[in-house]
This record gives sequence, structure tokens and C-alpha cells, in this order.
Amino acid sequence: MNTFPETLDAAVEQAKEATKAAIAEGYKLLQVELVIPEIALKSEALALEFAQLFAEDGSQVKVMFPDTGAASLAKRNWGDKPFRVTDMGSRFTPIESQIDPEDEIFIVACPSAVEVDRAEKLSQLAGDRPVIFLIPQLEDVAVVGIGLTARKLRDRFIKNIYPCYHLRPLPDGAILRCHPSSWQIWLESESGYELAKELSSKPMGEDLDRLMISLTNPEGENSDAQPRKKTSFLGNLQQFLKALSQ
Repeated sequence: MNTFPETLDAAVEQAKEATKAAIAEGYKLLQVELVIPEIALKSEALALEFAQLFAEDGSQVKVMFPDTGAASLAKRNWGDKPFRVTDMGSRFTPIESQIDPEDEIFIVACPSAVEVDRAEKLSQLAGDRPVIFLIPQLEDVAVVGIGLTARKLRDRFIKNIYPCYHLRPLPDGAILRCHPSSWQIWLESESGYELAKELSSKPMGEDLDRLMISLTNPEGENSDAQPRKKTSFLGNLQQFLKALSQ
């Protein structure tokens, strides 16, 4: 059974272990989602942690950034590392040219919907080599759209990305999915977070709203009741983000 990460440092460690376990079980196309404000700005630091994790195991890791600028900045900041860093290609540089036969694992840092075609191409070119999309933002409706083409893209590619880790804070709790466990709803309490519900699929939209109402106010409790005491998880958010940037 999962334990709820008390801090975001703990969440990142939990995500790393979940990713390793999923790859060991044969998953090849994976994503790690930390649905937290401003976390995309820290994608470089998170990518470094994941790259070092797999490089320490002897894997030939390639870290890919959405554009040349982000890749060049990471190279400058990281210095010499036992893995390669590049971008996902551009209009003039096909992604095929960024992949080498010796690459064994691809870590893609914060790809957006703008890069969704290149992300799909990468997944095809990688073959049996794992591809990890780290804090991806591939489903921006304004870019991907909502018509037949967008639906085909989701059916063909996006829905096949395995969510080995997902953490999303909510006003009264959080959604957690940590491989190999199912989707979970955790609620805040004075003593920490308590597991309230396990689900077979990701809770979304109105279904999530109704579920949270039923879990937090199951019998129409008095709305004037004392609010739950907030725990350290959300309280440490800014401290964690600041630490990543140092």
C-alpha cells in the first residue's frame, strides 16, 4: 500500500521509484505528473534527478528538452554528466537525427502540446527502449483541438502513455497514483493525509467534484464546522520549489 508523501521531496523520490518499478515490469511509454503550480519551471532540476537515477544503474540515458535553448541551458548548468542532453528537434532538424543507437532510455522534460507530434514520433523511433515524459502537458485543447484529428491522436498515442506516477493536490486532499497501486483519493486530517478511496481509473471533471463532495461531506455536515487543519505537504510547496532552483 502507498504512503502519502509528506513533502514534495518525498513525492519526487516516490515518483522515481514508481518509474523504475514500472519499467522493470515492461512498461515502455510512461509519464510522471506533478500537477502543481510552477512545477514546469523546475523541469530541468527534475530531469537531472531522473537522469542520474538511471545513469547510476549503468543505463545510457538521453535527456531531451522541447527546444534548443532549454537543452543548451541544461548542458551549461549541469556540466559533464554520464548522459547525453539534446532537444526534440525543430522545423529544420528532424527528431530522427537526435536519436542514437546506443541510447537506452529517453527522458523528455516537460513536453507541451506543441511538441506532441515529435513526442509521438519519438515513441515510435524508440522501439523497445523506455520513454519517460516528465511533467508532460501534451493535451492542451487550444493546441491539440477537440475534433476528429485530436481524438485520433489521443486514441493512437496519448491514451497509451502509462501514468506510473500522478500527484495532484486538491482543496481538501489530493489524487495520488503510484505504480503499481490504483488511483487513490487522500483527504487531509489533523494528523496528516488519510486514504479515502481507491479507483480503477483517473477521477476527472464532474465525477471528481461529486466524489470529493461525497467524501468530505458525506451526510451534509454543518458547513460552519471547523475546517481541516492544513498539513505540511502544501505548506512546504514554495520551499520545495525554491530549493529546486538553487
